[in-house]
Amino acid sequence: MQSPRLGGGEGCEALFSHRRNWAVGGDMALFGSLGKKLEIVSADDALPGRLARMPIPTTHVITGEPLEADFTGFGQVMVAMGCFWGVERKFWEAPGVISTSVGYLNGITPNPTYEEVCTGRTGHTEAVRVIFDLSVTNYEAMLMLFWENHDPTQGMRQGNDAGTQYRSGLYYYDDKQKNLVLASRDAYQKKLTAAGFGEITTEICEVPEYYFAEEYHQQYLAKNPNGYCSLAGTGVSCPIGLATD
Repeated sequence: MQSPRLGGGEGCEALFSHRRNWAVGGDMALFGSLGKKLEIVSADDALPGRLARMPIPTTHVITGEPLEADFTGFGQVMVAMGCFWGVERKFWEAPGVISTSVGYLNGITPNPTYEEVCTGRTGHTEAVRVIFDLSVTNYEAMLMLFWENHDPTQGMRQGNDAGTQYRSGLYYYDDKQKNLVLASRDAYQKKLTAAGFGEITTEICEVPEYYFAEEYHQQYLAKNPNGYCSLAGTGVSCPIGLATD
């Protein structure tokens, strides 16, 4: 299948410092009480946001493919697995993936900034959109990457990263994906329970409006190979078939 090829940051260190500080409980004065960050904000208390969309790069740093285009004929998956830097890298390294991007999902505030999301007052989770070539891989393979590379039982956190923006989420584009998502969740729950883990808390719903994150977040770990990455799975394998459709 031919890819839709178009052709063949500033502030990142400060951002890494913020990630590190927040992970060990810092910056509390700036971001408010942790208790409030563990509850989805109400519409009345959410930040107002803006009409203007976030400007994004034309192409992916690694693959050279567009971040935004008509991807008809390609597979898509939308996930939330904690800090989106490491999640995006995990997917762009997977066979068959042609493009990835990071953004904010399933909140209230339109076109939020990263700083606003970090306050817990937008309701969004950090998300990754993945575009993949259906002649090389399939949705089941993407689901396996999702379940096996984070802990979906941790509620409003992933490891030391705590807050509603780090909640686990899996968002489907159609009924076929919905059925596969629910079946995979049920199958993985059995494996997790047998291994001593609790109930899956992953947020599952139809893909809501996706707001691109700032340019410096896109493929962050390609630009900053030693940057912060908290991605870690449970060590429990996911029993999903990998036969290509």
